[in-house]
Amino acid sequence: MKKLLFPLLIVFAVIFSGCSKDDDNVAPQPKVYFTQWNECEALNALKDYVTDVTNPNSKNYIKVEDRIATFDMDGTFVGELYPTYFEYNMLEYRALDDPTYKDKAPEDVKEAAQAIRDFVRKGKKLPDHFDMIHARAAAKAYAGMTLAEFDAYVKAYAAKPANGFKGMTYGASFYQPILQVFDYLKDNGFTFYVVSGSDRYICRSLVESIGIEPNRVIGMDVWLKTSEQGDHVGVDYTMGKGEKLIRTDSLIIKNLKTNKVRQISQEIGKVPVISFGNSGGDCAMHNYCLSNTRRSIAFMLIADDEERDHANKEKALNLGKQWRENGYYVISMHDDFKTIYGAGVEKTEFKFD
Repeated sequence: MKKLLFPLLIVFAVIFSGCSKDDDNVAPQPKVYFTQWNECEALNALKDYVTDVTNPNSKNYIKVEDRIATFDMDGTFVGELYPTYFEYNMLEYRALDDPTYKDKAPEDVKEAAQAIRDFVRKGKKLPDHFDMIHARAAAKAYAGMTLAEFDAYVKAYAAKPANGFKGMTYGASFYQPILQVFDYLKDNGFTFYVVSGSDRYICRSLVESIGIEPNRVIGMDVWLKTSEQGDHVGVDYTMGKGEKLIRTDSLIIKNLKTNKVRQISQEIGKVPVISFGNSGGDCAMHNYCLSNTRRSIAFMLIADDEERDHANKEKALNLGKQWRENGYYVISMHDDFKTIYGAGVEKTEFKFD
């Protein structure tokens, strides 16, 4: 028996060694990107575009350093229908409910917050040019906070359950199919930027969890100053080593429409070749992208899914027709997304205290 044992061990060693070599020679499986999508025109257009412009033999080849994509945030890859924008909901809470602030809120801040409350609870139309009314009120509402304090405030509010949904917080309300687009573009050498009408530091706080670096976020801005700067202008004041940056009540820019183009030009320095948005506030950004001398492409999401989200399908379909006429590819959340927010998230009725 002992004479047979050693040859058998050699045979087994050869067999298992051979299996290991075969395993090592197996080609890795290609990465699967769009598991949360249905087959659709917009997705096929994106894949065809990326395949073309990343092919060195194509006349449309784009070098890696010029593969720039821009994405609006609210309603493009983050929910905005609970029942309105995150930053609107947060201002309403700040001015009307936050026990640390509501009794100190200036009247115009309270008025802006009340307009939001009346809109979401009673369906009352927001005042004309409310985007600017809100922006100025929000600048005042968070003035005096350090950047770290504001980041913590945003994240604390984002941890609250999203109104109108079960199984989701505000901070987790990402459109899962668009996150797969991010992954696909990154793996194909694209750099993507968030270009939002919301406050830059709100956007940074929200997208941190999905790995988007703060230097790739552009948004509404307020003036900053240091904690000891007082009324001195920055060019006449030298920040001390122990000082912190704080928010002021002075608005610099509301990053909508052509302001988005201005900010892209100033902060990125290149014209994007891919642009994603969901509203008229993104048309200027799309048109800027489509003006690129390189081959470019633009996409609009429409909120037409009344079963899984708080949508107005008729309005969304009308917008979809308009966006197609403008030369943008339309993404239907109802038809093209297998899921919106992921498994375990359900649409519910809105609840108000």
